Amino acid sequence: MGRVVHFEIHAADPDRAVKFYEGVFGWKAEKVGGPVDYWLVTTGGEDRPGINGAILRRMGSEPSSDQAVNSFVDTIEVDSIEETERRVPDAGGEQVLPRQEIPDVGKLAYFKDTEGNVFGALEPT
Repeated sequence: MGRVVHFEIHAADPDRAVKFYEGVFGWKAEKVGGPVDYWLVTTGGEDRPGINGAILRRMGSEPSSDQAVNSFVDTIEVDSIEETERRVPDAGGEQVLPRQEIPDVGKLAYFKDTEGNVFGALEPT
């Protein structure tokens, strides 16, 4: 069975994206050497389920505001969806779909980061 083990967030301004994710979710990012700018991202401790990933410079044009999502959308577990709804705009992002209650799952909302990437935030029931 193939399991997702790593993610990449593409950004026009990786430093700005690092600041956004560190500020909103408390992630840790560390720039590593190599042929491209690449920041390894730690999203939490090994004692909890989840995956780590990276932020790197986008090698193409910016996503259009009317463009349909054409990639994987990651959903991030949060302690408080209300707090996330406050923190994302304060960090330069925006909420793109309002909060909804999913029975037996939790509260879910969708956002865009400073780079135009869509992600979900879920406060589990």
